[in-house]
Amino acid sequence: MNGIIIYNTLKGRHETVQFEFTPENTTWFDGQEVYRIADAFGGLLIQESGYGYPVLIGDFSRCDIDNNEQKALELLHDHM
Repeated sequence: MNGIIIYNTLKGRHETVQFEFTPENTTWFDGQEVYRIADAFGGLLIQESGYGYPVLIGDFSRCDIDNNEQKALELLHDHM
């Protein structure tokens, strides 16, 4: 497992967590806006393309947004 820095919207701060992105818990995108989404910590980790930190949004999963890149982006912007 790798230690990564995420922004936790539930706590309103950055934190270091142990998490590994795998094919079982992650969807990667070829688009230019969202790099990947992952089910983690009872919520959804969304990482935009570029060098930003993944953002944890609670009570959502990849299934809830149909693994859709646009829905992930909208969810991210609604919570930031």
